[in-house]
Amino acid sequence: MTKVQLKDVSRVFSGAPAVDRINLDVSSGEFLVLLGPSGCGKTTSLRMVCGLEQPTSGSIWFDGRDVTNLPVQNRKVGLVSQRFGLFPHMTVEQNVAFGLSVRGMPLQQQNQLVGEMLEVVRLSAFAKRFPPQLSGGQMQRVAIARTLVTKPDVLLLDEPMASLDTLLRTEMRQFIRDLHDEYGMTTLLVTHDQIEAMDLADRIAVMFDGRIAQLAAPDEIYQQPANEQTARFMGHSNIFECCTHSSSHIQSPFGPLKFSVKSNIKLEDPTKAMVRYESITLGDALAPVGPNIFSGLIKRAEFLGAMMRYTLQVGEGSLTVEEASTLKRKTGDAVTVTLPPEQIWLLQ
Repeated sequence: MTKVQLKDVSRVFSGAPAVDRINLDVSSGEFLVLLGPSGCGKTTSLRMVCGLEQPTSGSIWFDGRDVTNLPVQNRKVGLVSQRFGLFPHMTVEQNVAFGLSVRGMPLQQQNQLVGEMLEVVRLSAFAKRFPPQLSGGQMQRVAIARTLVTKPDVLLLDEPMASLDTLLRTEMRQFIRDLHDEYGMTTLLVTHDQIEAMDLADRIAVMFDGRIAQLAAPDEIYQQPANEQTARFMGHSNIFECCTHSSSHIQSPFGPLKFSVKSNIKLEDPTKAMVRYESITLGDALAPVGPNIFSGLIKRAEFLGAMMRYTLQVGEGSLTVEEASTLKRKTGDAVTVTLPPEQIWLLQ
């Protein structure tokens, strides 16, 4: 297992920074996800760790050793991309063995390692098939097997599930996490998919405009975003203007809102507050009693399968709420709306 460090790393293309002075420590055996929109610098960062891109400034370290100028073939890293990169004229076992044959490994040893790896990725029965005869998920597993069979110290995954359909993506996420837990190698994955990141990562580094906006565990980034940009990117949320009302209340478009000690009270002058769609609870139309309980009117109801999404008129503002579709309500229904104090997060 290898510790990976990026120290004040930048990469500039044509005068514009794609990566701008980022610092990142990835612990040995950690599964870290670089998450962000297209063009934020996440893939460039991964390619610099791999050695396919050279930093304009800064340095990259593996286990306390500066590898910034070390050629990619000497870094003991494995890279899997969304394009698979399989040789169509080679069988599955020949594709998996390719890296071993390039290293000059004896054929008997190659066959043994390839056979073991095909068992790990559950493709032993497909060893003699060619890539065009495989599904997208199977081709991705071949690409992963070809990388893992060389025993890299660091596994790099660049949008590995981008070309798979929804069901295959779910299956492949579990497969990748299981492999990581079995082998324990340091893993960096790049994605723009928030669900993928939260499902796989020990920690997530959210990137915008070449910089890391927040680095934390998935639940912390989702529930306690560092800023409004991260809050919006990480999932559906109600973000509304507010001002300080007292040490435990803010004034909102819906009326005074009580918040808890978990609500980012370190902010001296919050200007906005956030509450996730699913954190709000709805009830029958009764007279509101208690803090953070308001009367609301459903202006729109959307059926999303397992969930219903409602747009509500509440006081002088609107809120969006998601709840199980078994509790189906309809447009025009009057409801009570509860915003739990511990689910309110203050932003600046």
